[in-house]
Amino acid sequence: MAMERAEPGLRAGERDMLTGWLDYHRATLAWKCEGLTDDQLRERSVPPSGLSLLGLVRHLAECERSWFRNVLLGADLPYLYSTPQDMDADFNDTGGADAATVLRTWEQECAAARDAVAGVDLDALSKKGDRRTGQPFSLRWILTHMIEEYARHNGHADLLRERIDGATGD
Repeated sequence: MAMERAEPGLRAGERDMLTGWLDYHRATLAWKCEGLTDDQLRERSVPPSGLSLLGLVRHLAECERSWFRNVLLGADLPYLYSTPQDMDADFNDTGGADAATVLRTWEQECAAARDAVAGVDLDALSKKGDRRTGQPFSLRWILTHMIEEYARHNGHADLLRERIDGATGD
């Protein structure tokens, strides 16, 4: 695995720090998937878990779309993979998925998310609120949440990759 990842500067401003760490974690997920075949990306961890690297990429594409475009900007874009019958289809329904298409979709959602936050103040409130309370989120909260989302799932990705071919690294 040879992908280069750049950590944000030690003295970066808050916005550059948040977006920098989010990009770092996006690059980490790409790195964990680098060089694997479609079958390896679909490989499940251990029963009863259905977790796979491809499922993680699909899930995080859904998160990018949901948080940055639907919640922050107020768009009404459909789910990429989840359905009303299976809200976890991003994880569950990977058997026939083409890995290159999934990775390209995730990259496009990351790019759209970067565009969505460009020029938006960290204190700006989302157009859509919390499903339970209706309270809007600040962009700062959304960025912090997405860093947490990626960090958690990159831990899963690290274990999945090690199981697949023994590759490890932070």
